[in-house]
Amino acid sequence: MGRYIAKRLLSLIPVLFGVSVIVFFLVRLIPGSALQMYMGTQVEASPAQMEELKRIFGEDRPVPVLYLEWLGRLLQGDFGVSLRTGRPVLPDIASRLPLSLELTLMALFLALLIGIPQGIFASLGRRPFWDLANRVIGLLGLSLPQFWLAALMVLAFSGFRGWIPMGNFVSFAANPLRNIQMLLLPSLAIGIGLAAVIMRYTRNSMLEVLQMDYIRTARAKGLTRRVVILRHALKNAILPVITVAGFNTGYLLGGAIVIEEVFALPGMGRLALYAIYQRDYPVIQGIVLVIATLFVLVNLLTDLIYALVDPRIRLDSGGKH
Repeated sequence: MGRYIAKRLLSLIPVLFGVSVIVFFLVRLIPGSALQMYMGTQVEASPAQMEELKRIFGEDRPVPVLYLEWLGRLLQGDFGVSLRTGRPVLPDIASRLPLSLELTLMALFLALLIGIPQGIFASLGRRPFWDLANRVIGLLGLSLPQFWLAALMVLAFSGFRGWIPMGNFVSFAANPLRNIQMLLLPSLAIGIGLAAVIMRYTRNSMLEVLQMDYIRTARAKGLTRRVVILRHALKNAILPVITVAGFNTGYLLGGAIVIEEVFALPGMGRLALYAIYQRDYPVIQGIVLVIATLFVLVNLLTDLIYALVDPRIRLDSGGKH
């Protein structure tokens, strides 16, 4: 197990290297530049001033050279300096990351809380109407865009004082109950789609497991329906749900970018949007690297949880199941 974890952590290096190359060069394909955004259309500068500004914004050297310089600083733990604020990138990201992580974990919790019971209920339904209703609800959850649903929530709950943060965010450390209340709607807007996915996977997996011979044996022993479902069927049916939930956690973190802007949450996603608007390349690159790192770590954690839930699965030194 230890060798498997070490191998997966080492695999993080080429992944992040590839992400850094792609992001560094792709963000520079965006029309415009940081210098143009900084100068605007009304500012005039002398040739000497323009040369100095080009040097500051890194437009006086080839992009590959700039990448190698940035990679060298990155290996030393230096994410660079924001082109707009002049502040180091890493502290700004670190100050906003806890909110984005809390929003993502809360969305995952709500998705599991809604999706798993609904999936179990759908697999046990004997009435066609309820089965159809669950299918329709799942389809709607998959189809509704997150930003549209978030906008509707803002309109619907704007009259309820305290439910919409809108620039008055309270951290969990300052007031836990208030913090959870303010993040409930944003988390629901992000997690509703995953809840529909989890519901469908839980339903299909439960239907398959309930046909197994050991389930018939458990019923023949006289065990109650609740014990058969929760202790025997759900334990095996939950395995694919763990995989789906873990794989989609990274996407929840990415979806927080738009939701944080809709609800005016001061998280990492909102910082990324402003960096894109302003062509603040160091901030964009730093945020993408952080998200990529978290994505790989979540996948590793999912594999470990999968092995712990099912004792039949063991991760050998080669990293195979």
